[in-house]
This record gives sequence, C-alpha cells and structure tokens, in this order.
Amino acid sequence: MKKLIKVVAAIIENDQNEILCALRSPVMSVPNSWEFPGGKVEKNEDIYSALQREIFEELGCKIETDHQVYNNHTHTYDIYTVNLISIKCKIVEGAPKASEHSKLIWLKRENLESLKWAPADIPAVEQLMSEK
Repeated sequence: MKKLIKVVAAIIENDQNEILCALRSPVMSVPNSWEFPGGKVEKNEDIYSALQREIFEELGCKIETDHQVYNNHTHTYDIYTVNLISIKCKIVEGAPKASEHSKLIWLKRENLESLKWAPADIPAVEQLMSEK
C-alpha cells in the first residue's frame, strides 16, 4: 500500500473574484504543474491551523479560512497517495510572494482550465468552474 499524505490547499480569492494559482517548481514532485498553494498537515495539527501555517511559510502572508472543507479528494500518484483537502480563504495580511513555487498568478474561474493542473487539484478546479 502506498503512503497516504494528508495535504491542505488554499483556494484564495481576491476582491476581483480571481483565484490564486501556484506553479510547482521543477524540483518539486509533480513538477511544472499548477496547484492551489498549501502543504502537509503535521501530526496533532488541525487542517485550518496547518493551512494558515503553510501559507505563511510558502507565500509570506496571513489568511483567514471559512472553516468549511470546500473539496476533499484522494488521488494516487506513482509513489504515494494524497488526500487533498481544499479550503476557501481570504488574505488578511500581506501579499503572496512565490518562495517555493516558480510563479503565482490570479485567474478568473472561467480561465482556470487553461492551466495544466496537478491531478489531485483537478476536482477542486472543476468545482470552482461550475460555480460561474
């Protein structure tokens, strides 16, 4: 059985109704794919605290979550399985800066399908696009 990794992802929307998309760097697993920023949930950490910590570490800004799971999807890659829990949030302090990712962009929902998404993120992307 492949290792199961619990991961949280932030669906961050700005005042122009655009969503933050992050390009995975060439050295990350699933390289050069787009994703919603986030990361692994540590032992004894709740998903909301984990997401706030990860976004601060990765993007250097503070977020507020709506304390509701937006999308919960499990995807099996070649060497591991990811349980990806997507949560909608807003930036409350700072502006996102790419430190681990190659690039960050803001896109309208209807343009999300123009990117090559990491497979685990696709169900959340499809759910967002259906909200048009």
